[in-house]
Amino acid sequence: MSNQSPFGGRSRVVFPTLPRGEVIATYDTYPEAQQAVDVLARADFPVARLSIVGSDLKSVERVTGKLSWGRVAVAGAASGAWFGIFIGLLLVIFNPATSYAFVIAAVLIGAGFGTLFGVVSYAVNRRRRDYTSVAQVIATSYSVVVDPDLVNRARNLIAGDVHSEPAPEASPVTQHPSDPPPAPPVPPTDTAPPHPSDPPPPPT
Repeated sequence: MSNQSPFGGRSRVVFPTLPRGEVIATYDTYPEAQQAVDVLARADFPVARLSIVGSDLKSVERVTGKLSWGRVAVAGAASGAWFGIFIGLLLVIFNPATSYAFVIAAVLIGAGFGTLFGVVSYAVNRRRRDYTSVAQVIATSYSVVVDPDLVNRARNLIAGDVHSEPAPEASPVTQHPSDPPPAPPVPPTDTAPPHPSDPPPPPT
């Protein structure tokens, strides 16, 4: 498939394709897969031949709070004030003789319009959406894929990094106040029990 270029030629459209290779490891989270790629990068592995593939994508919408008139007004005023600051700074940059009173006026006008816009939008949409949320696309698992000719090398490097991690040191066991005190050590005795063939001890 090709598209007409503005210069009269035809440019080929490259569609995204899944990387080809073998899976060397699968992880539950993206940071774990990223850490595996970092391990290979530190070992001078050609990371340009690696790919992280997420499987079983799920759309997750996390609700962050409930909307209210005050919250909508404050959020609209804040966004409008930032826009007013931007306009005021542009006036000062392109016209240094501009008084800072214009900057303050731009901030106030932007805050007012932002508040008005936020309140009107909330009044229109409040019956359909009365909360705030953040939408995310999350994969169930993440696989690290590498070219077939580098599979063994990549697996050995990742396995070597896992085995080289030091084992966690055991923390000392603290004694609870309700526990009984430890028994005192028994001093060693040099005397051995008498043997039947030994002579009896002299009378005292």
